[in-house]
Amino acid sequence: MFSTQVRRMTGVHWLALFGLIAAAWGLLYAMALPEDLRAGAVLYGGDFLASLCIVTPDAAGFWRITLMWALMSAAMMAPTALPAFATYDDLSHTGQTRFGLLVAGYMVVWLGFSLLAAGAQMALFQAGLISAFGDSRSGALSATLLAVAGLYQFSPAKEACLSKCRRPLSFFMQYWDEGAWRNGVRLGLVCLGCCWALMMLAFVGGVMNIAFMGLATLIMVLEKLPDLGRWLTRPLGVALLAGAAWVLLTTL
Repeated sequence: MFSTQVRRMTGVHWLALFGLIAAAWGLLYAMALPEDLRAGAVLYGGDFLASLCIVTPDAAGFWRITLMWALMSAAMMAPTALPAFATYDDLSHTGQTRFGLLVAGYMVVWLGFSLLAAGAQMALFQAGLISAFGDSRSGALSATLLAVAGLYQFSPAKEACLSKCRRPLSFFMQYWDEGAWRNGVRLGLVCLGCCWALMMLAFVGGVMNIAFMGLATLIMVLEKLPDLGRWLTRPLGVALLAGAAWVLLTTL
């Protein structure tokens, strides 16, 4: 079924969504470049782009950090929801308007998450627990985040959210009458329930670590696939708990 949906992702609304994802990854890559490489780039609007690339909490401030998290959410979470978006598009047959409302409802949830994550980053930075680039300076913080993420992999809440993400057809049929916007918000909340703990591991791997972002995105995409994901969730939890134990043993 998913392969059939992929072949149908050819409309203008799909091109716009893929463009949004590609632009988010491109901006994140630019932000992650060393300052000397950014300074050497000659681009139209380079001053504006350079201002966006200030990502340290002390220099950027809360709203630019929020923007960075919003870009991360768009780049990392929108790909994980592609099967759900494709299912809704296949069901609706009503063109771009409803699809756009669905995606907007989905992303507004992650914008709310971005506000909370930016606040957490500012607080952790001011407490000296993470560096200016968002990676942990504290073994206790790293171990705690890994342990929370690992334990959450075994929780009923995680399983309930994953079950809805893995069966988007049943999900949308249950709430279809609520409309595109509310379905998008509901889908965003379910997706947030699946992925918030893994997203918080950015404070371990580094908020601007492109390799971490790519690996985390791949894991979250695979975890939501119905056939493969059920074999990944609990082993990933074991691996995260083992990582927490290793950090404790080597840093405390």
